[in-house]
Amino acid sequence: MSTFSIFLVLITIVCFLLIVVIMVQNPKGGGLSSSVGGSQMLGGVQKTTDFLDKSTWTLAIVLIALILLSSLSFTGSLSDSDSKIIDNTEAAAPVTPATPAAGQPAAPVAPATPAK
Repeated sequence: MSTFSIFLVLITIVCFLLIVVIMVQNPKGGGLSSSVGGSQMLGGVQKTTDFLDKSTWTLAIVLIALILLSSLSFTGSLSDSDSKIIDNTEAAAPVTPATPAAGQPAAPVAPATPAK
């Protein structure tokens, strides 16, 4: 299992936990926490709200950190150095000099017409 796959599993778990914590919060009389009667026995409504608020911020910070770390561990199988198209075009088109040879005169350039 690669490092990127491990980060992908962790990100999925944190996203699920973040969804659950946000759904449990009680915004102005609604939410799932109103149907859960045991939350008031844990130490009051204020402590439950503080815990849910802190856990939301913590999970959001952990999610951002995991996303940044996973981007560093991603090696990518489609990088430019492995492209067969770039290798074929570089091999097929030899580099030619842009200046004319010493014995040939330069081709005259027509003046540009102004755009209307």
